[in-house]
Amino acid sequence: MKEATGAALTLHTVKELPLARPLLKWAGGKTQLLGDILPKIPNRYERYIEPFFGGGALFFALRPQRGVIADINPELINLYQAVAEDVEAVIESLRAYRHDEAFFYAVRALDWQGMSKTEAAARTLYLNRTCYNGLYRVNRAGRFNVPFGRYQNPKILDEDALHAAAAMLAGAAIVLGDYKAVLRDYARAGDFVFLDPPYLPVSVYSDFKRYTKAPFHAEDHRELAAEVMRLHELGCHVILTNANHPWVHEQYRGFSAEVVQTKRNISSKAMGRSGEDVIINIPPKARFNIRLVTEPLNEQTRKYPATRFMGSKQKLLAEIWAAAAQFEFETVIDLFSGSGAVGYLFKSRGKQVVSNDYLAMSATFAKAMIENNAVTLSPDEALALLEPNHPADGFVAREFQGLYYSDEDNRLIDILRANIKALKNPYQRALAMTALIRACLKKRPRGIFTYVGQRYDDGRKDLRLSFRAQFLEAVAAVNQAVFDNGRDNQARHGDAMTLKPREAGLVYIDPPYYSPLSDNEYVRRYHFVEGLARDWQGVELQRHTLTKKFKAYPTPFSSRNGAAAAFDSLFNRFKDSVLLVSYSSNSLPALDEMAALLSRHKAHVEVVPVEYRYSFGNQGHKAGDNRNEVREYLFVGY
Repeated sequence: MKEATGAALTLHTVKELPLARPLLKWAGGKTQLLGDILPKIPNRYERYIEPFFGGGALFFALRPQRGVIADINPELINLYQAVAEDVEAVIESLRAYRHDEAFFYAVRALDWQGMSKTEAAARTLYLNRTCYNGLYRVNRAGRFNVPFGRYQNPKILDEDALHAAAAMLAGAAIVLGDYKAVLRDYARAGDFVFLDPPYLPVSVYSDFKRYTKAPFHAEDHRELAAEVMRLHELGCHVILTNANHPWVHEQYRGFSAEVVQTKRNISSKAMGRSGEDVIINIPPKARFNIRLVTEPLNEQTRKYPATRFMGSKQKLLAEIWAAAAQFEFETVIDLFSGSGAVGYLFKSRGKQVVSNDYLAMSATFAKAMIENNAVTLSPDEALALLEPNHPADGFVAREFQGLYYSDEDNRLIDILRANIKALKNPYQRALAMTALIRACLKKRPRGIFTYVGQRYDDGRKDLRLSFRAQFLEAVAAVNQAVFDNGRDNQARHGDAMTLKPREAGLVYIDPPYYSPLSDNEYVRRYHFVEGLARDWQGVELQRHTLTKKFKAYPTPFSSRNGAAAAFDSLFNRFKDSVLLVSYSSNSLPALDEMAALLSRHKAHVEVVPVEYRYSFGNQGHKAGDNRNEVREYLFVGY
């Protein structure tokens, strides 16, 4: 990815260090959860911050370049500071320790605070390696009181592990302090914060997990949840682990929560050795950090024929490219291609494009001008399509008489249909059908088929031009758009929910948004030209209706709840790619809900306002109604 304008995030990289691993056996350590946690970590962040450090399994596995590790346990922090500052002295002290029960209790009786820093660190390591289950527990006086473990031959001194850990710890800030104070002093926007607090409900497992004297009670968890929300607002990415408790799910409702099975090695009872953890993934709150720096569209993009298609993003192409251009990618999936303008934009920028739509006419546009790299219709071939060279079935003249076009135009449409079906080259068929659809839209007042007759005739030149002339002009416009970008592009006619992900790239999503102010039913508006593209095959023509429309295709985007679930599914399906989502402010799900949905699957979410307004009212008396004015946004998930 290129550096996003205005964003402070830098790519997280791994230092060339020896492979490090936790120095301590630690009750509640996260080694067994690493396979579940690591895939959720953002690819880009400023610093790694872990204020409940304990054994540090994630820190040692992740090997962050810049880290802040902290704990309230002073003996634990002394250990890590000593290893970071003078690992050789720690190693030398450990050489004197032996695996012997009497020796163990003698060492345990020593007061670590009266020892040098490195000697105290060696004592901590020794007791951890030889005590029962590696448990850290102190009595009311603050003295370590875990009994001797029954190990056969524990490895008290592991020089390689100590050297590897020292190399990693040397680059981190190692802080003694309460988690709230640490986060207040260190956490900034762009940081990744891992929180592994003593679990809820409080048990022997969580009581003495890290805290020297005080357990972590329910009130502490409430304060922690408030701190997590502060970090979310601040712009940190937070991952939190806890027990799979209903209170935890309620507290972090709205964020991704994954329940995983775990083992509790601390328990002496077999029935207590398993449990369920939950991993809460809390991305930073969506920000308006990306600033679009637009530039004029290149010459090839401008060759795409202008369209009067509902929801077309042709006027927003410069902004869409400005947002996309901040990322490195070679492939693009245009999930809801519509007019085809966005897919063509990416083709003109040298990208490999997969263009998809559930409308046959949209797939036809993409076949003609995105998948097609070379085939055109010559002037003679276009003229020949206007002549009765093949038997016509008279379907349009019969079924739609007096509804949308004159009898003469209906007959010409039937002639064109017959000749187009006879073309052997699939790209020529797509070109000719695209031209026919464009001619139909231009000869139709307001370009839609929700009414009959000509009552919206506004005197436009397009309405005065003959159907024959409209078709020939459309052929010339579509021909001009054909070019080879050196890529194997594809036009797909199908359900976006069934499209399988390709290699990671960019996925552009502009679905038929649900809105309480206007329906999103494309078939109702364009049933006649969609029927042309499908030759009315596989549709249910409703002859009893005034407009002779056919039954709409089922879509999850026709309801608020259905749309939210569909977005969640699409974001999950394409989570490995950069997600670029067009959004209008009158749509549902609402802006904040959309950001939250996208944040479930992407580490970073930017909401980019687009300086463009339009009135979507398509009834004459609503054309200037300010209530129908909407704001455009682009969501960027990466």
